[in-house]
Amino acid sequence: MVSSEAVPYAKAGGLGDMVSALAVELARQDHDVRVVLPRYYGIDKGALELMPGPLGVPVGFGTQWCGVYRSTLPGSEVPVYFLDHERLFGRDGIYGSKAVPDFPDNPERFALLSRGAFQLAKRLEWIPDIMHAHDWPTALVPVFLRTWESSGPFASTASVLTIHNLGYQGIYPKDTIVFTQLGWDEFHGSGFEWHDTLNLLKAGLSNADILSTVSPTYAAEIQTSNFGFGLDGLLRRRGADLFGVLNGIDYTVWSPDTDHKIPHRFDDRRLAGKAANKKELQRRLGLAVDAKAPLVGMVTRLVDQKGVGALAGPSFGSLWGMCTDFAVQFAILGSGDAWCETELTSLAARLPNLAVQIGYDDGLAHLIEAGADFFLMPSAYEPCGLNQMYSLRYGTLPIVRRTGGLADTVEQYVEATGEGTGFLFEQLTPRAIYDTVGWAVWTWFNRREHVTAMRRRAMRQRFSWDGSARRYGELYQWALDRRLGRSPHAW
Repeated sequence: MVSSEAVPYAKAGGLGDMVSALAVELARQDHDVRVVLPRYYGIDKGALELMPGPLGVPVGFGTQWCGVYRSTLPGSEVPVYFLDHERLFGRDGIYGSKAVPDFPDNPERFALLSRGAFQLAKRLEWIPDIMHAHDWPTALVPVFLRTWESSGPFASTASVLTIHNLGYQGIYPKDTIVFTQLGWDEFHGSGFEWHDTLNLLKAGLSNADILSTVSPTYAAEIQTSNFGFGLDGLLRRRGADLFGVLNGIDYTVWSPDTDHKIPHRFDDRRLAGKAANKKELQRRLGLAVDAKAPLVGMVTRLVDQKGVGALAGPSFGSLWGMCTDFAVQFAILGSGDAWCETELTSLAARLPNLAVQIGYDDGLAHLIEAGADFFLMPSAYEPCGLNQMYSLRYGTLPIVRRTGGLADTVEQYVEATGEGTGFLFEQLTPRAIYDTVGWAVWTWFNRREHVTAMRRRAMRQRFSWDGSARRYGELYQWALDRRLGRSPHAW
């Protein structure tokens, strides 16, 4: 596994959760898994083991030298190796900072990580069957495997590239190809060219033996012009090599009967603890303590992908109307675009039934999942999504747009029978959000027995890493068979 993120060391989104959880579960299934990532400034060297000797990595016009540290993923024996290079990684931020959202030297930074993974494997005398890369930061791994590492110890190694979010592609000036030490013939030959710029993800998608995404629906969506971000043609051409494997969640962390981050534990047979958590959430956020008022929670990045424009856009967003027209409460935790942080804070100051906390607070995130009645995710697109799966486990019925992993995990409520586990809508518009939240609120007041039945049904759902890891094991075998010229088994 070559990744820019892995919890608990570095996390900007679901990528970090997935890499660590998948690695641990694969190890449980007897795969020999090792993870490589940068030693960012925020990762304490004192908690790591320094390995002897510097590691030389061919990057740019010569060799960059970096230190190597080692640890293991918590609760496992999976080794994690950290490449330490003060100039490239000794700073705040993974991909950028508040002042510089996208570091201009990212091509050099992640070329060092991607090429360094090969150098480290040689140093360890451990040559893997599979190099598994994740998103644009490590999309150079399959490129290097096809070029610099096509012969020698990696000649029989296959590559898998997982797309966590196609909206981020790693696009930089074309002369940054120099950091790969590849010639200009590879600018086109390896698929880097993108409107006279360099596109790292496009090159990875062109070179990897197997491609995967984090849900089956997203695998289909990214082959269309609406969700392909300009790469849908390439993905359609590689459609036979593209697979969707739904992410799992860690039920040792996200389970209301064992969660020590919430004040009251509960399960699908004993729901009184959920009502007690709701009271605690209302008190903590300054909302009226009212068991009868349905409480809608959100834990989200405040960016366009998450539908915040339709929700909170000045003069057209649906949040003001829902707070004034419905007998409902909202609890929102998140950070992101400055305009949205400002708008939500302003709305909360004028609406007594809206509580907003800017930033991220893990304990509060758990309490919102445990104490809210509904969980809103109006995403423009959602490759997999984790919060809707957390919500199901906590009996907090999701209200989601039918897209990506949301469509794969939430079952539509059927008013006539009470079947389903949540509420889905099709188009991302302020009206669609307003109407669907209104439908959930109506159900709360008029079909409470349906809400209770859906809660229990939702809490019994399981999206574990066990099955997902087995599917990745099948994908690895498929990729290896392809690499070695054998006929792959049917998927």
